[in-house]
Amino acid sequence: MNTQKPLALVTGASRGIGAGIAEKLGASGFHVLINYVSNEAKAIEVVKKIEAAGGTAEPLRFDVSKEEEIVSAFEIIAKKGSPLAVLVNNAGISEDGLILRLKKESLDRTLQTNLVSAVLCSREAAKLMMKARAGSIIQISSVVGEMGNAGQVSYAAAKAGMIGLTKSLAKELASRQIRVNAVTPGYIETDMTGALNEAQKKAITDNIPLGTLGQTTDIAELVGFLAGPSSKYITGQVIGVNGGLYI
Repeated sequence: MNTQKPLALVTGASRGIGAGIAEKLGASGFHVLINYVSNEAKAIEVVKKIEAAGGTAEPLRFDVSKEEEIVSAFEIIAKKGSPLAVLVNNAGISEDGLILRLKKESLDRTLQTNLVSAVLCSREAAKLMMKARAGSIIQISSVVGEMGNAGQVSYAAAKAGMIGLTKSLAKELASRQIRVNAVTPGYIETDMTGALNEAQKKAITDNIPLGTLGQTTDIAELVGFLAGPSSKYITGQVIGVNGGLYI
């Protein structure tokens, strides 16, 4: 699909926070590329929601853990006829467990999917954005990358790495007017938190000063702001959306 609208790519956009971000960007006037790897039906569902709200979108399948698929996807994006204005590195996995039981295969998967993919997608996006001398790259990190969490060594390392990536890229790309920022969500209502029982939710919210879980819209609204012109003087920043869990 060719469009005259600026393009926004959201990785891992078929559900949860990624889907919420995609819907917000669609409502903000971007043609949204909905990345997914396995659940095409869910990706199409997000596309239909964006279209029902008056926006435009399309699914784009590629596995963020594979460099060759990332490169091929960005070659497709380059031929769309509109500039890539926004990249949101949202795709991620978490394989939790204590370090004494950590398998290298699990560590590799977590780092590859969460961190290496963000580096590679940012690299390919930068190639396109530098030609336009404009763009916004937004990393969806995590509060766990800032404060740590027992049993999530691999995940915390990957998400902390995204913060370092953000700061370095912001300095590297600023001369081309490409802004790079990170968002660090706390506990957000998604399918994963939906699996928690009431006692587990209470244990979490008892440690959150605002006393509640966040919503995907809380993340999406911030990403929409960082993607647009109102944030034109903001780069290299790490912005927490965590209800005061980490201050």
